[in-house]
Amino acid sequence: MVDELNKTIDVAARDPSWYGIDNRELESRRRWTITTRTQVGDVKKSVVARKENGNSESAMCLELMKLPISHKSDRSYQDSAEDNDDFIVSESDRQMLLINGSRQQDEELDELSASVERIRGVGLTIHKELLAQEKIIDDLGTEMDSTTNRLDFVQKKVAMIMKKASAKGQIMMILFLLVLFIILFILVFLT
Repeated sequence: MVDELNKTIDVAARDPSWYGIDNRELESRRRWTITTRTQVGDVKKSVVARKENGNSESAMCLELMKLPISHKSDRSYQDSAEDNDDFIVSESDRQMLLINGSRQQDEELDELSASVERIRGVGLTIHKELLAQEKIIDDLGTEMDSTTNRLDFVQKKVAMIMKKASAKGQIMMILFLLVLFIILFILVFLT
C-alpha cells in the first residue's frame, strides 16, 4: 500500500497544478511515505527477530501494536494485518481529500488574489485622480487669490475716481460701463 501511495505521489509530481498542490506538499508526502516504509520495515524485522526467539505470533503482534495483554485472545495476527491495511487505505483516502481540499483552497486563493489586484488597481487610479484634483484645487486657489487682489485694486481705483468725479462724471461712467456690459454680453452669449 505504501508503494501505491508513492506511485500516486509520483503521478501528482508530474503536474502538481492539476492536483492543486505545490512542491512543498509533495515533499511532505514523500517524507511521510519514506517514514511509513521505514516503520513497516522495522516491524517486519521485529517480527522476524521475535519468531527466531520463539515468541508466539499473537504476543509479537500485541507487542508491535502496543496493545494490552488482555486483548490477546480477541485479536489474531490476520485481524491486525487487516486493521493495518484499513488504516493505510483510510490514510490514502485522507491524503486524497487533503489534495482535493488543497486544490480548492488554491483556487479560492487565486480568486482572492485576483480580487485584491483589481482593488489595488482601483485604489491606484483613485490615488492618481485625487492628486490631479488636489493640483487643480491648488491652481484654482492661486488664481482666486490673484483675482481677489486685482479686484481689490480695481475697486480702490474706482472708489478714488468716484470721489474725484462730479455727479455728471459718475452718470457718464455708469453709462459707459452699461454699454460695455451690453457689448460683452452680446459677444459672449450671442456669438
